[in-house]
Amino acid sequence: MSELVDRGVLRLEWARAHMPVLAAIREDLVASKALKGLKIGMALHTEAKTGVLALTLKEAGAKVRLASCNPLSTDDAVAAALNEKFGLETFAKKWETTDQYYENLNHVLDLEPDLVIDDGADLINLLHTKRRDLLKRVRGANEETTTGIVRLRAMEKAGKLAFPVVDVNDAKMKHLFDNRYGTGQSTMDGIMTPTNLLIAGKTFVVAGYGWCGRGIASRAHGLGANVVVTEIDPVKAIEATMDGFRVMPMAEAVKGADFIVTATGMKDVVREEHFRAIKDGCVLANAGHFDNEVSKADLERLGKKRRVREFVEEYALKGGKKVYLLAEGRLVNLAAGQGHPAEIMDMSFSIQALCAEFLARKAETLGKRVVPVPDEIDDRVARLKLDTLAVGIDALTADQRRYLETWSEGT
Repeated sequence: MSELVDRGVLRLEWARAHMPVLAAIREDLVASKALKGLKIGMALHTEAKTGVLALTLKEAGAKVRLASCNPLSTDDAVAAALNEKFGLETFAKKWETTDQYYENLNHVLDLEPDLVIDDGADLINLLHTKRRDLLKRVRGANEETTTGIVRLRAMEKAGKLAFPVVDVNDAKMKHLFDNRYGTGQSTMDGIMTPTNLLIAGKTFVVAGYGWCGRGIASRAHGLGANVVVTEIDPVKAIEATMDGFRVMPMAEAVKGADFIVTATGMKDVVREEHFRAIKDGCVLANAGHFDNEVSKADLERLGKKRRVREFVEEYALKGGKKVYLLAEGRLVNLAAGQGHPAEIMDMSFSIQALCAEFLARKAETLGKRVVPVPDEIDDRVARLKLDTLAVGIDALTADQRRYLETWSEGT
């Protein structure tokens, strides 16, 4: 176990050394004692960058418990190091069963948290269903990802949301970088590492052209792939077309696809009708939060499964075609890859830390709704990031500010 812990410590040290924005925020949080005495329950992908965020909150005075938000996204070395070296209660391991996954989420809620930090909204959903006894204790929460925000907006619309939830996902310093550059790079890592296959010259289908899909398409194109985009939104379809990508329905795209990656937040994006028409040898991967974008039920009904490489399952379909599903259809960038780069998560987790502090001060005034990240938090993280890059920008003169505030002055 000591070797595992040592490896986790080194990974945490490496991530921390490459997260200077969060380091600056950590100093301020420690000095202000804004989180002192609070209990924070976290369900995030349990790997090195998350560990740095959790330790930041702990160093700022909070009592923290952490579980993974996905059964395949834990780095066991990091989880061991957090528990044994740093004394941060962590309930996570890779290859959790569904029962173990929810058991670990319940361990986090046993802390009776004041604040919750979630990714995918499973922890928040559990609070609103099987752990309702804790709802009066929770002051507010942060939500990290698109899938979770969709669920939470549905809860708000139905009048079921019991506390304010800050929409970290849609902060500019999160989705413009994390969803696009982070998902783009880490998804390619999660595909190339387990398969050892060439991307250049292949037909690469991206389902969904939101910020995550944009990033994946861009990185695949940069590696020499012929990128095809599938969409249901006409505006995004036009955008993908004008970005230089072919756009077509999935039923047509599967016929020539060497790779298909889903990034939609919708279930059954690739399903039976597509498997019947799919190209022999196609590699299937999912970059969305839940493992339902590629229909595993349809695959298992249509084909015989066997594991041919770590994180690669072959499905031999009737008629002789074979397709390959990566990481059991779970989010491939964390299940089979290393997750987003540290410099990307530096910005996202800085938003998380500042929003935790924001909730500690303001939760009682926010109402039971999904709350946008305040502009001043976005702006602060952006300026800190520019400082780390040694990049300077201009500022408006007093005359220019007056010009923006007048309506009568023309050219």
